[in-house]
Amino acid sequence: MEYPHPPSNARPSEYTRELPNRERGLMIARIWHGWTTTENANAYQHLLTTSIVPDIISKAIPGLDGVDILRRADGPDTDVKVVTLMTFDDWSAVAAFAGPDRTGSVVPVAARQLLKRYDEHSQHYEIVARFTAS
Repeated sequence: MEYPHPPSNARPSEYTRELPNRERGLMIARIWHGWTTTENANAYQHLLTTSIVPDIISKAIPGLDGVDILRRADGPDTDVKVVTLMTFDDWSAVAAFAGPDRTGSVVPVAARQLLKRYDEHSQHYEIVARFTAS
């Protein structure tokens, strides 16, 4: 599938969502990976969606934009990969969530009991543009 490019005369706001720190051209995506067994996948997803992520959101961390949860199983007998994608307004918001070592993973004990393995450190990327379909 080929995606259309914005017309040369289009205003950026027609094709992108205004980012909170657009004046600095910065927003941070924090990506973390965990793997669980097929048997534990639903329990882990339930823990994430009913406890862990709601707890993070309830802390009202200034600059936390949101949390997305992705899940993938490559087959019935393979580990299930879970990815969290968190977005932050800036590095100070990342530090407010993760602590002084902004890259260190934050994995509660209950999650560790359901995970087979996980990233010890998260990866961070600067979001330079966000396109919306609306």
